[in-house]
Amino acid sequence: MAKWGVGLRLGAGSSRGGGVTDAAVDAAFNSGAILRTHVLRPTWHFVLPADIGWMLRLSAPRIRGFCVPYHRQLGIDAAVLRKSRKVMLAALQDGGFLTRVEIASLLKRAKLDTGDIRMNFLMMDAELEGLVCSGPRRGKQFTYALLASRVAASLGGSASLDLSGDAALGELARRYFLSRGPATVNDFAWWGGMTLGQAKRGLEVVKGELTAAVFDGVEYWFGTDVNAARPGSGVAASLPAALLLPAYDELTVGYTDRSAILPPAFEKASFSGLKPAVVVNGRIVGIWRRVVVKGKVVVELTLFEKVSKTAMAAIEKEARRYGRFLAEGVEVRVTTGRHY
Repeated sequence: MAKWGVGLRLGAGSSRGGGVTDAAVDAAFNSGAILRTHVLRPTWHFVLPADIGWMLRLSAPRIRGFCVPYHRQLGIDAAVLRKSRKVMLAALQDGGFLTRVEIASLLKRAKLDTGDIRMNFLMMDAELEGLVCSGPRRGKQFTYALLASRVAASLGGSASLDLSGDAALGELARRYFLSRGPATVNDFAWWGGMTLGQAKRGLEVVKGELTAAVFDGVEYWFGTDVNAARPGSGVAASLPAALLLPAYDELTVGYTDRSAILPPAFEKASFSGLKPAVVVNGRIVGIWRRVVVKGKVVVELTLFEKVSKTAMAAIEKEARRYGRFLAEGVEVRVTTGRHY
């Protein structure tokens, strides 16, 4: 799903050819052209090597604060974290790559408890420390690598961005509002996992580059070249007639108020719009999932309301685009468990 999120935005599956493929995203990930780590909110994101340093420095303190009560509950103290980092550093030296299971085995050998969800927090701590990040996949398994070696190999001597304080907040605000506007400062604070005060400071740095509009008494910010369909939707007028959004897509997760794209009646069934969503004309009308039946990829739709023949044709066209992204044909099925 994360790969499809990238593909959607890079012309995946064009009927005229071109655009990124599933294999191309895999190759970029495996080579280190894009990295994965916990940043912004306490969740994984794809990040460019040039950005991973300043984004970690900006967001790590807040994420560490989120982790404190869990550390206390699980008995993870500063000594445990230091020992865990030391084990990982030694194991991943000289450009090594290890799976989570392999790292857990080494931690256990060092008398560190990895039971319950402790392993999650030990790995997140190492990511926030700027010690480890994603390595290449080994078959279907993910690996970890030392962040410093991964960044150095990717940048090839080029300098990464060195931002801190309000300059880092401003850069994050610039990227957020230019790519996701129209949006509010509250949206930015949620998306960036920061305080409202930090979000306002970041916006203040770049507001001269943005346009503001008031809609229903709420102020929205966006790039000056955005032709927005409606403030708060984050949806440009050029949005395709139908989309198959991946789970946790930025078109929904990037905002606190999702009412412009998600009708209230569909909120529970779509998990607040975070499940893989079927979007028609900028509005969620169902959810979907990918299943493999007898070696064939099937896109199963669960629609929340009746859709027109024109809309259904657009959905099927989007499914075929997804198939081209995967480099294989797909079949579309509408499940019997419809919500209308």
